[in-house]
Amino acid sequence: MARQMMRYPVVIHKEPESEYGVIVPDLPGCFSAGESSDDALIQAAEAIECHLEGMLIDGEAIPLPTAIDAHLHNPDYAGGIWALVSVDLSKLSGKSKRINITLPERLVAQMDRYATQHGQTRSGLIAEAAMNYLAGQAN
Repeated sequence: MARQMMRYPVVIHKEPESEYGVIVPDLPGCFSAGESSDDALIQAAEAIECHLEGMLIDGEAIPLPTAIDAHLHNPDYAGGIWALVSVDLSKLSGKSKRINITLPERLVAQMDRYATQHGQTRSGLIAEAAMNYLAGQAN
């Protein structure tokens, strides 16, 4: 299956005498920590994957990431350092299933061009579009 990447904004805080703490604003209850900022980001990716896997198991829609700018004025994140953490959703979605669909030829050609330009496959593009659509419907 093609890689389906999402980039979630995270905020890193470091208090004296503590590890680097990471909060994922778009995923309430998702947080992690690490001994260094690099380690904190690695741990954040694992925490996001586990959180999203739990959401999928519970039948919940995967929330779309929002821009960092949407969180900047939240006082809970004041003084933190912002970063983006990439997560490969194709690792979470389980076993692939082959399906047969019918689409207009022109649309298929446009999808193939777009997928090629962005290093994706047609199947990966359709899966990503469907997940984005479903996540948008949940909001």
